Amino acid sequence: MASEEVKTSESAVSKIVTLAEEAKLAKEEIKPTKYQLYSICKSLVAGGVAGGVSRTAVAPLERLKILLQVQNPHNVKYCGTIQGLKYIWRSEGFRGMFKGNGTNCARIVPNSAVKFFSYEQASKGILYLYRQQTGNEDAQLTPLLRLGAGACAGIIAMSATYPMDMVRGRITVQTEKSPFQYRGMFHALSTVLREEGFRALYKGWLPSVIGVVPYVGLNFAVYESLKDWLIKSKAFGLVGEDDELGVATRLACGATAGTVGQTIAYPLDVIRRRMQMVGWNHASSIVIGDGRSKVALEYTGMIDAFKKTVRHEGFGALYRGLVPNSVKVVPSIAIAFVTYEQVKAVLGVEIRISD
Repeated sequence: MASEEVKTSESAVSKIVTLAEEAKLAKEEIKPTKYQLYSICKSLVAGGVAGGVSRTAVAPLERLKILLQVQNPHNVKYCGTIQGLKYIWRSEGFRGMFKGNGTNCARIVPNSAVKFFSYEQASKGILYLYRQQTGNEDAQLTPLLRLGAGACAGIIAMSATYPMDMVRGRITVQTEKSPFQYRGMFHALSTVLREEGFRALYKGWLPSVIGVVPYVGLNFAVYESLKDWLIKSKAFGLVGEDDELGVATRLACGATAGTVGQTIAYPLDVIRRRMQMVGWNHASSIVIGDGRSKVALEYTGMIDAFKKTVRHEGFGALYRGLVPNSVKVVPSIAIAFVTYEQVKAVLGVEIRISD
């Protein structure tokens, strides 16, 4: 879900702030030069590499999270983080730890590209309306308006690449005992399209969209509040002489904000994954059980999925997989940040924006 795309950078807020700087061209209605477009493309490549490396590093935890979210409650195989990882290693080996990661990484570049250009256009449109409403032709985007533009860009990017996320979820829960195997992303997409129709590629889309608002909003609020508190109180001696926070401190603030945001929005991610499994012919044994207690997954919609999950499995089922999801936040952010900076240095990325 929208939580997914946190899924791997400083935080949703830092992404928005970075994009805001790059989208200054749009706000000032200045056409980008060929050099600027070239630099932006290199930034997208750097972001794609950083995202791929960070997601691969925490792929075992990501797969375990999804398995915990959708496993049949009458035939439990994964009981926790350590036990779950051991079970995957014992039953599927090294490759099993990274199942579905290729599709997950393949989404990064198109998602980032769509998000960037969507943010640029949303910023331009929102700024135009804001200037019309205030009557101030020199007005600039406020943090709240940037947040709105970022949310719009996130929803558009998520929607554009959602079919890839949908089949990634199914590939991830496949095991060697599954009655039918998707051979890869394109095979999975064509199979779902042929057997279940186009709409099936967007199962679970609604909770994903709804989750963007609290996730991004909480990220923004917690990150900014925590940063301001540290600067004003000068707590723990983390503030430098120029009243600026160091990189490690900002990363910690981003990780804290990401953890709070994903915890609040997490039930929507669980429901999204469960809805993605509905209608899957020859579904993975993880979903339907090993023939002993097969229970068909039938949800008529998001509300029905919430009701049935809580009624049959309890409120705690809405937070299955939260532990491995939280554990991967800090290493994922750190790896993505370091990799991004290194790749930018190699490519010689320098975004030049006219004043």
